[in-house]
Amino acid sequence: MDVKMGQWAGMCAPLLHLALLLPLLLFQPPSCHCQDAQGTPQEVPLFGFTQAVYHATVYENSAARTYTNSKVKMGIHIALRSWEIRYRITSGDDEGFFKAEEYVLGDFCFLRIRTKGGNAAILNREIQDNYVLTVKAVVKGEALMETWTKVSLQVLDMNDLRPLFSPTTYSVTIAESTPLRTSIAQVTATDADIGSNGEFYYFFKEKMELFAVHPTSGVVSLSGKLNVDEQSRYDLEIQAVDRGMKLYGNNGVSSTAKLFVHVERLNEHAPSMTVVTHVPSGLDKDPVYAVVTVDDQDEGINGEIELVAIVGGDPSELFFLERSEEKEFTIKASKDVNWESNPHGVNLTLQARDRGTPQKLSDIKLVCITVKKLQAVEVAFKQETYEISLNEISPPGTIVGAIKINPEPDDAKYILTPSADSAFFQMNTMTGVISTAHWFTQVPQNAFNLEVLEVDSDLRVTVAVTIKDANDNTPTFSQSSYEVFVNESVPIGTNVLTVYAVDEDRGENGYITYSISSLQPLPFKIHQFSGIVSSTQELDFESSTESYVFVVRASDWGSPYRRESEVNVTIHLENMNDNKPLFEKVACQGAVSKDFTVDEVITTMSAIDIDELELVKYKILSGNERGYFNLNPDSGVLTLQQSLATASPTNGVFYLKITATDGENFSDHMFVNISLVQGRSTPKAFNCKETRVAQRLAEKLLKKSKASTKAKIEEGFIDLFSVNRQTPQFDKAFPTDIAVREDLQVGSSVFKVNANDGDTGFNGHILYTISDGNTDSCFTMDMETGLISVFLPMDREKRDHYLLNLTIYDLGLPQKNNWRLLTIYIEDANDNAPQFLQEGGYRATVPENTALGTDVIQVEATDRDAGPNGEIVYSVLTSTTQFSINSTNGIVYVAGQLDRELSPSFNLRIEARDKAEKGQQKFSVTSLQITLEDINDCPPAFIPSIYNARALEDLPFGTVVAWLETQDPDLGQGGQVRYSLTNDYNGRFEVDKTSGAIRLMKELDYETQQLYNITVRAKDKGRPVSLLAVTSVELEVVDVNENLYAPYFSHFALTGTVKENARIGTTVVQVTAHDDDVGRDGEVQYSIRDGSGLGRFAIDEETVQ
Repeated sequence: MDVKMGQWAGMCAPLLHLALLLPLLLFQPPSCHCQDAQGTPQEVPLFGFTQAVYHATVYENSAARTYTNSKVKMGIHIALRSWEIRYRITSGDDEGFFKAEEYVLGDFCFLRIRTKGGNAAILNREIQDNYVLTVKAVVKGEALMETWTKVSLQVLDMNDLRPLFSPTTYSVTIAESTPLRTSIAQVTATDADIGSNGEFYYFFKEKMELFAVHPTSGVVSLSGKLNVDEQSRYDLEIQAVDRGMKLYGNNGVSSTAKLFVHVERLNEHAPSMTVVTHVPSGLDKDPVYAVVTVDDQDEGINGEIELVAIVGGDPSELFFLERSEEKEFTIKASKDVNWESNPHGVNLTLQARDRGTPQKLSDIKLVCITVKKLQAVEVAFKQETYEISLNEISPPGTIVGAIKINPEPDDAKYILTPSADSAFFQMNTMTGVISTAHWFTQVPQNAFNLEVLEVDSDLRVTVAVTIKDANDNTPTFSQSSYEVFVNESVPIGTNVLTVYAVDEDRGENGYITYSISSLQPLPFKIHQFSGIVSSTQELDFESSTESYVFVVRASDWGSPYRRESEVNVTIHLENMNDNKPLFEKVACQGAVSKDFTVDEVITTMSAIDIDELELVKYKILSGNERGYFNLNPDSGVLTLQQSLATASPTNGVFYLKITATDGENFSDHMFVNISLVQGRSTPKAFNCKETRVAQRLAEKLLKKSKASTKAKIEEGFIDLFSVNRQTPQFDKAFPTDIAVREDLQVGSSVFKVNANDGDTGFNGHILYTISDGNTDSCFTMDMETGLISVFLPMDREKRDHYLLNLTIYDLGLPQKNNWRLLTIYIEDANDNAPQFLQEGGYRATVPENTALGTDVIQVEATDRDAGPNGEIVYSVLTSTTQFSINSTNGIVYVAGQLDRELSPSFNLRIEARDKAEKGQQKFSVTSLQITLEDINDCPPAFIPSIYNARALEDLPFGTVVAWLETQDPDLGQGGQVRYSLTNDYNGRFEVDKTSGAIRLMKELDYETQQLYNITVRAKDKGRPVSLLAVTSVELEVVDVNENLYAPYFSHFALTGTVKENARIGTTVVQVTAHDDDVGRDGEVQYSIRDGSGLGRFAIDEETVQ
């Protein structure tokens, strides 16, 4: 690489005033014509300068008697030996600096102009650099022989001025992060001298490593890394040294400027934003509309992002930005957005602000926020109102219906609005299924109005549940039993009592008919509709049972069976005094002696009253006027009350007329004839006529007794068919568990439960229900048939089995039930795709020198399915030879050679696919970003590999003669390069270890050495091993014209002689010239350039002969 230094060419001298000299160029001196004494014209030789204008030079500040130099000879040819020519300056030298002199050599009179002595003023090129002198030539003694010429005298520059800075003080503030080689300032100096005398170099007064100054332009650049914590200000002194001074050997004359460099951590860069918009669905929860990435090239706090704000386009503050990472923000909605009023989206204006001082704002960014336009589907319940009929005998747990919105989000939540009616129902909040919570058989209400609320959408719908009547109520009598007393004398068809029963069912289920249930014939009947019990025959207390106890049955007309209830009815016959006492014996005759003992029993009267036993009173109506006899009224015992010794009945016979009464009725008269006999007492012997009253009474009592016995037997009879004796029983083949595929369609049959009940009618009628365990409402059970079917879709991944409590009830009273547990196992269907555990992809970092076969990361996916449906096979979709994946466990490993410098990262697409054997396999794809961690495996590389530079030999110390540049693709310390020289040529060169700037530390000398081959090492700081590179810098030293002095002869003219017959090669004269330069520049060569002897004489170039 050629290092181009400044051009060191001197400034050209000002042009001669050609305009002034043009008239002189046109001037032709006139011929000189003379006349003799007689006045006759005579031709005179031409008298004039060889040129109308001459050019000569002289150095400023020249000492007195310094002659000017001219490249041509100035003067006049002497035509006549008699001419004595004189020169004089007539104009152009107002200050009197110059004097014209004559010097005659042969036939030529030279014009020589020199500086005068004794003049206080000196030539100063910077004041006047050119003089045009008019020189007049005359021949002494010849008044008419005169001529003129012009001499343009150029004042040559002498290095008499030094460079001057303007201004002399500079101040600049730069950022700490300023890159190397950046120009940070420029100092400016001027030198009034011209040519090489006006050329100068800039350099630092003291050695400076962090900064470099260009020797000719004065541009100061950064050559080292700044650290404001170490030093925040640098006071640099820059000198400007005249090149001429150096060439003449005077290095002490220079001028100095000061440059103050202030280093700050400046907030140089404003943040810049990159926006990636997302188009979420309108149904997404917490959608992200855009991801904003902010970058700031500043370091430290100046590069930190304080916030990204919405500065326009959102007057309603519908959106906000949420920081997700250090420099990443997401745009989200703070409230529901009405996209219908913004059909084309919302245009937001964003602006970012950093934390620097002063803070900087990014350019505004316009972002269009939109969502996927969904089909105009109104979210609503599937029906405006739901009308559902429910059987009254539905057991608790019976599914009423599924109340759902459409479309239904995954997180829909339903609740029943609390009310008096809702207490009878329960709702599965996740599925929207309403089921019964209680029996309705004892609830008089037959209509329920429910309100279902979907929480998220706040939609409501009314569900009207009508309870369909079932024959679940038994007719209920108004009394628990009936008891009535009936006069035995009532006529046939008399209404004895009315029974009344109520059935709370409706329609035929509540329509009642009555009947009498008795195994024995009864003297009663009942009206089947009114319940009136009436007599069907005459009643007789004495001959029949005193009480009739029988059952009256009330039956409804319901189906499938009638419900009946019974009540005990007791009809007591009231005994009427409708029978007169009857004597067992009548027409009794007997005899007693007169000495019959008083109070001794003669005989006993016995009368029977069927109505009131033991209540008969006896009385003697006649024949005992004298009171001989006493008849006990209660017992009917007839005793002797007075002695019969004096008695003298008529015909010797006492005719007693006796009657018996029950208090109301009197029996027929009974006659007892007692004959009075003389003598000792004879045994009582009475002859009576038997009436067989007792036998008839006994027969009646036996009949009554038999009737009573039959009634008691019937009262103790149990109707085995009306009693709920048996508990429902599950079939002996009832399983403990069954299995069903999860993709079984809704409505499909799952299992039929069989049960039996040994009772008949309602007592044996079985109802089926799922009383517990139907968590997700996936199943329903037919109440009548026991068939379990699918009610809602199953999801094995959500629940793989259900433990259902199946309960069976009969409809008997009291109701009996039984339960069994049934486990339903959900068999898997391939309805789930594998899902990676980590959302948003995977990231991994591995060293670039990782060995083949090394595990990098495990990407793991799960499939909620079971068996082969849930077994996962992993594969890499991206074409790559560097990485592969274990198909079983998802471990990604290194399969090929890695090179971060070639490929610093890999973005892989990885697929997880299930192994379903039936149907279509399912899969999902994730991303894996693998970043290679740098290893110091790359040595620094010089750019270019070899450097070529050129440097003027007079460059000042500290000048940067070459900049080295390397590229090390390693990161961190492995990419930090330090430079060093293997040979600095005895300290002539120095390299900045950080920036690679090669500085000149000692003088260069073209005449001594024209080329330097500098070997440079570049070594990184990698650990544990640092790597290096070597290059060479071929520095060519450029020669600077040090030939400052022109050769000069010691004499203006020399005179020599030679014989005309001298041989060729004869030495004629020796001239000597001198050159004040040294070395080769001081060597002189001679040659004959002009003159009349040109071609006749020769000169030795070296020996000056």
